[in-house]
Amino acid sequence: MTGNSQRRGAVRKTSKKGSAGGTGGHKRGLQGKGPTPKAEERTYHQAYKRKQKQERRDQGRHQKEEGPELVVGRNPVVECLRAKVPAAQMFVALGTDNDDRLEEAVRVANSRGISITEVPRHELDRMTGSSLHQGIGLQIPPYEYATVRDLVDRVTASGEPGLIVCLDNITDPRNLGAVVRSVAAFGGHGVVIPERRSASVTAVTWRTSAGTAARLPVARETNMVRSLKELQKAGYQVVGLDAGGDHTLDTYDGTTPTVIVVGSEGKGLSRLVRETCDTIMSIPMSSEVESLNASVAAGVTLAEFARQRRAATK
Repeated sequence: MTGNSQRRGAVRKTSKKGSAGGTGGHKRGLQGKGPTPKAEERTYHQAYKRKQKQERRDQGRHQKEEGPELVVGRNPVVECLRAKVPAAQMFVALGTDNDDRLEEAVRVANSRGISITEVPRHELDRMTGSSLHQGIGLQIPPYEYATVRDLVDRVTASGEPGLIVCLDNITDPRNLGAVVRSVAAFGGHGVVIPERRSASVTAVTWRTSAGTAARLPVARETNMVRSLKELQKAGYQVVGLDAGGDHTLDTYDGTTPTVIVVGSEGKGLSRLVRETCDTIMSIPMSSEVESLNASVAAGVTLAEFARQRRAATK
């Protein structure tokens, strides 16, 4: 008999429920589980843990920004009080040496009905995170941001050619504060910052701006490119500061409604922001210096445009 089914020891295997059914001529394949998830989506992967840690850090930073802030230092506190920055409470460290600035701060706080609380110096150290408070701190509420439309309306009401600074990739609140101070000093009308990946108006910003953030509106928008296009529609020329620009500060006419866009010293302007600008302008410098700090570049440009505008009105 052909075959070996009758060979001693040969066994036809069957399942417990009987013979297994055939495939009917169809080839059976393994069922796939789909594409492999990204590393940051796998709960056991280090990339996932890093992402979760960053999200918690961002959430904590956001919550901190939305809460009350402490402006510290005698000059910044006095400047904020003079500018009538909304304040809830003032803290003075026990044993602090008195001087004219501290006396003025206490006098103005009393006249405005701001409560003054004396605390141990180590407690003020803890509240501010350092010992550089000079014995005084002013608690301020979260900053109330404007919008680009608010800035445009403000300029229209003033009857002046608008001068606005937009910040791209600026993450240091000290740079933001310095830019706010320069814009106010040279007759600008406002500052625009993006909502994400940007410094916001915190106590450090208040301190650096020396209270000018109370007099100059800061707008915060979700999309910087969209904001620039809105300003262009309102009649503004958008000028991006970057090395190797089409124009230089020496030849550019800054007497018309102008938006100055400043990028970070390291990254510069982001690609989409750069492409949206009407002009890329550079600041003439010595060949020994490659770039300027963002706030310095903004200040130099604002000073030159302010000079041009003064000359145009004579």
